[in-house]
Amino acid sequence: MDELTTRKLLRLLGIGLRGRLVVVGVERVREAAQRGKLQLAVIAPNASRHSLDKVVPMLRAKRIRLIEGPAAAELGAAVGRETTATVGVVDVDLARGIRALVGPAPSEGRTADSTRAR
Repeated sequence: MDELTTRKLLRLLGIGLRGRLVVVGVERVREAAQRGKLQLAVIAPNASRHSLDKVVPMLRAKRIRLIEGPAAAELGAAVGRETTATVGVVDVDLARGIRALVGPAPSEGRTADSTRAR
């Protein structure tokens, strides 16, 4: 993710926090996923393996999109924390905006088959 996209993502997450459209931290993200409220999650690539092991398998099992975001310190600063491993988006419209910003997930993108002329 380039720097401009990262800044826009962090800004959207900060707005989401003020509007109570996001949840912050591994436990809150897990709870939202269990309740079926989570739309997508932004994960810090430098989060501890322990934190990632607590949340990533559940998100994958529930087929919730994961976005590898900025470092834990940057992600935390955007949502008023020193650091955070993950931020979860619970609002459908905010999640849609973030997906549009960062682009489709690798599995959502075009395949070689779908781009061939027929």
